[in-house]
Amino acid sequence: MNPYLPPVVAALIVLFVLIAITRAIRVIQQGLVGVVKRLGQFHSVRDPGVTFLVPFIDKIEMVDMRETPRTGDRQDVITKDNVSVVVNATIFSQVVDSRLALFSVSNYLLAVDQISRTTLRAIFGEMTLDEALSQREQINTRLQTQMETVTDKWGVRINRVEILDIVPPQNVLNAMALQKQADQEKRAAILQSEGQQLSQINVAEGQKQAQIKQAEGQKQSAILYAEGQKQAQMLEAEGRSQAIATVYGAIKAGAPTPELLAVLQLDTLGKFAASPNAKIMVPYESAGLMGAAQALRSVLNEVPEANGVLKR
Repeated sequence: MNPYLPPVVAALIVLFVLIAITRAIRVIQQGLVGVVKRLGQFHSVRDPGVTFLVPFIDKIEMVDMRETPRTGDRQDVITKDNVSVVVNATIFSQVVDSRLALFSVSNYLLAVDQISRTTLRAIFGEMTLDEALSQREQINTRLQTQMETVTDKWGVRINRVEILDIVPPQNVLNAMALQKQADQEKRAAILQSEGQQLSQINVAEGQKQAQIKQAEGQKQSAILYAEGQKQAQMLEAEGRSQAIATVYGAIKAGAPTPELLAVLQLDTLGKFAASPNAKIMVPYESAGLMGAAQALRSVLNEVPEANGVLKR
């Protein structure tokens, strides 16, 4: 018997045991799960931590369960109005079923990338360029919804989608720049016109208020003047009333005779005659007045002194 045979066999046995132990013990990192296949068939899913396998029979494959952002390559798409644009999007996907992700599709990451490209082309083909440029949120929502209908059977969830770039051709960009400039000039003209209109309105309103204030001032002045005239006339009338009352009281207290009243009336007519007016109003009672004067003369003729005065 070969003396070296036992040590060699022992070394081989030790080596086999070490290899078996190495293959039997695995450590799964946080955020990953291990899918165990036994003799080529699905066996189980192992959570993060230390796990044990049957050496040479079990095989484990790691699946990343964390959210994975993937930005695809730029691609040319054609809009509904036959404009070629370059688009790019970032897809945030996450495996929710590791078994489906491994056994329902050969490469779920590549499959997600391809389905995003085809879905983008389909969505942009249903929209005009203006709609595509102004409705990014709607594109994101539609892309996510349509992708989920396909990726659900792969055990992959689409958390969100972000359109990064929508680049039209250069000639379209130039036309858009000219249109934007025209819109800005139009808006500036509108703002200037509105400013002038507002200024004119303010000036007119100011003039209106000034006229109103002036009219109110004139009105108050006229009212005050009229009130002053009214007060003056009332005071004058009150003075005349008091004067008449005083004269009347004095005359009444003196027990005037008809002859005295006739003298007073003649005196008043004399004052009217001395007035520079062209017309003199003679009362209807002038005939009676003349009769009273004749009676007065007859009385005076009986008095010698008075007769001498009248003759002179």
